[in-house]
Amino acid sequence: MIKHLSIDVPGQGLHEITDRIQAAVHEAGIKEGLCTLFVQHTSASLLIQENADPAVRRDLEHWFNRLVPENDPLYTHQNEGPDDMPGHIKSALTATHLSIPVAGGRLALGTWQGIYLWEHRRSRGARRIVVHLGA
Repeated sequence: MIKHLSIDVPGQGLHEITDRIQAAVHEAGIKEGLCTLFVQHTSASLLIQENADPAVRRDLEHWFNRLVPENDPLYTHQNEGPDDMPGHIKSALTATHLSIPVAGGRLALGTWQGIYLWEHRRSRGARRIVVHLGA
């Protein structure tokens, strides 16, 4: 089964989507199998990360913003604003797809794990995620 999700994001940051993905697993009725996620964008990514302490997400965001700063004079692609090229680089350094086992009708995530859409741009909008569920 393939499902397309549209995720509205308020802007840059890690946005947890675990519940949306689990709902797609439930809707598909899959008990055992694999859930594959793919984000259809070049300046956003997917991440499995701790979902208990928000400081983890803040630290990741701050570290990546320091690693890939805006307005670097080496960037030549600047057509869409100062956060665009850093968004492409951050996406290249992380993942645009994830695979998560499904066991007992649930995502087989660890106790403190959540699935995040990592928006690398400051602007608001919707991001598209393809969810493939196979038994």
